[in-house]
Amino acid sequence: MKKYALILLAVCCTALAACSGNQGKEQLDTAQFEEKQNNKEHAIKLYEEVVAKYPGSPNAKMAQERLNALKTGK
Repeated sequence: MKKYALILLAVCCTALAACSGNQGKEQLDTAQFEEKQNNKEHAIKLYEEVVAKYPGSPNAKMAQERLNALKTGK
């Protein structure tokens, strides 16, 4: 029984983390790192994924801003 309670707790924590305001944060951080490493193509791909997976989130907005800047060369 204790095992099932721990599994349920883990599932609930995972679900709550997915609903938090940090949706896509880790991927956004990775994209920013790739951009700093001059790996523009990979950064763009990661930013696009954040925008697609988490539309309307603050991280998607930031990713879209970086995409616009990278695509216009600014």
